[in-house]
Amino acid sequence: MAFPTLRQSPRFWVGCFILWFVVLNLLSHGNRFHPPGSFFSLEVPHIDKIVHFGYFFGGGGLLAAALYFAKKPSWGRLTLIVTLILSLMGILDEYHQSFFANRTGNDPGDWLADTLGALCGALVFRKLHRRLL
Repeated sequence: MAFPTLRQSPRFWVGCFILWFVVLNLLSHGNRFHPPGSFFSLEVPHIDKIVHFGYFFGGGGLLAAALYFAKKPSWGRLTLIVTLILSLMGILDEYHQSFFANRTGNDPGDWLADTLGALCGALVFRKLHRRLL
């Protein structure tokens, strides 16, 4: 019986996703990670939406990889599951942020960026998954 390589191991991808989740929670606690003059203080309109999209894009790809290598569900089911789970996580993250004085939470625009990022991350994984085989 052949053993999967690390890049084909569901445990590896689950571990990466858990790390992604831990960092998400750390970032949600406040702007102590965003010192003045950092990328996040740039005067770019809606930079927070771009950051939300990008971060959840990465999470979508990681969760899609974990589910794909664990169960190999149909692509439609995988994309739906990833999008729903991360959309729910986005809502909970926005709610979580509302408890911190230096954060704004419950922003529907941020949640939409999270959801679209997750969807796109799962779709890009679908296109690139063969490179991991």
